[in-house]
Amino acid sequence: MAYQLRLFFTALCFFTRLPLIRWAGSSENELNHAVRYFPLVGIIVGGSAAASFWLSDLVLPPNLAVLLSMTCTLLVTGAFHEDGLADSVDGLGGGWSKEQILNIMKDSRIGSYGAIALVMILLGKFQALTAINTALIPATLIAGHAVSRLAAVWIIASQDYVRETGKAKPLAQQITPGELLIANLCGLAPLALLPLNYSAALILVVIVWLGFSRKLAQQIGGYTGDCLGAMQQLCEVAFYLGIVICSSI
Repeated sequence: MAYQLRLFFTALCFFTRLPLIRWAGSSENELNHAVRYFPLVGIIVGGSAAASFWLSDLVLPPNLAVLLSMTCTLLVTGAFHEDGLADSVDGLGGGWSKEQILNIMKDSRIGSYGAIALVMILLGKFQALTAINTALIPATLIAGHAVSRLAAVWIIASQDYVRETGKAKPLAQQITPGELLIANLCGLAPLALLPLNYSAALILVVIVWLGFSRKLAQQIGGYTGDCLGAMQQLCEVAFYLGIVICSSI
């Protein structure tokens, strides 16, 4: 149990700005095995957003409460995944060869493709969340953050890491079936907080996952850490849009 807690705190420390260094592991092996708990980190992040929304909604209009909940996740994660989205879109949009794409992704400067992607993804989240029944927003946030991080785990499980070195390199080792099962359970469990028919929102997530996964395979032959962040962001907004569709049917 102590080892599992250490792996969980390792994942939480890697993907958030929460001050948990002393409980987290530091070896590459521990980070690799911590992959199983990435969706659980999503539950924590989504829970913080849900709490922020619930408290804000007591005194503010729902649209402002949604905006504050989004701000909360940016603070908790340090915009880690949003940065990955911007870098990935810059590379995939502006590069012609695999080497050029990877070099652009590594550049810390943001380009026009990345800037547009950030604006569109944040606007998409805001518009989708404000279109959802207020009572369902907290559960939607928790489930969306968990499911989208599970999507990133499936990229790790299904494709190869394409850089020789990198911050996400320790994550790129083989995931065992047991670890993937734990990730699936953590990623899908929050769906129980929503009405049963709302699980159909996963269809849109799967479509986005397949499309972006195929693009990564075609253009760079695998993934980088930035690509994991991009997949998380794309699948998060896809889930919210799926919930909007489910609620209108």
